[in-house]
Amino acid sequence: MVEHLTPSLDTVFQALTDATRRAMLRSLADGDRNIGELAAPFEMSLAAASKHVKVLERAGLVRRLVKGRTHICRLEPAPLAAADEWLRFYEQFWNLKLDALEALLKAEDGAPPKGKPR
Repeated sequence: MVEHLTPSLDTVFQALTDATRRAMLRSLADGDRNIGELAAPFEMSLAAASKHVKVLERAGLVRRLVKGRTHICRLEPAPLAAADEWLRFYEQFWNLKLDALEALLKAEDGAPPKGKPR
C-alpha cells in the first residue's frame, strides 16, 4: 500500500463530518488553544477531546505542540483550501440552478396575477 505524505480529501472530509470537530476548528481559527480549552464548550473529558484532535491531526487540519504536560493545538488551513478548491468545481452547478430560479422569480413578478387582468 502506498502512503501519501499529504492527507487525502477523504480524510479531510471525514474529519469535518463531526460537528464537535468543526466547532474545534472554528475555535482554532481565533488562535491556538490547549486541549482543555477545546473541550470546555462541550463538557467532555480531556481524553475525548484529545481523540477528536487526533482525527483532525490525521487530516492535517491541526498541529499539536507539546509543552510539558500542555498540548497546544494550532489550525493548519492548507487542507481546508484543498477541500474548498474541490468544492468550487461544483459551484458552477449551484450557480446555474440559482440563476434559473432567479429568472423564474423575475418572470413571475412581471406576469399578471392569475385571474386578474393587468
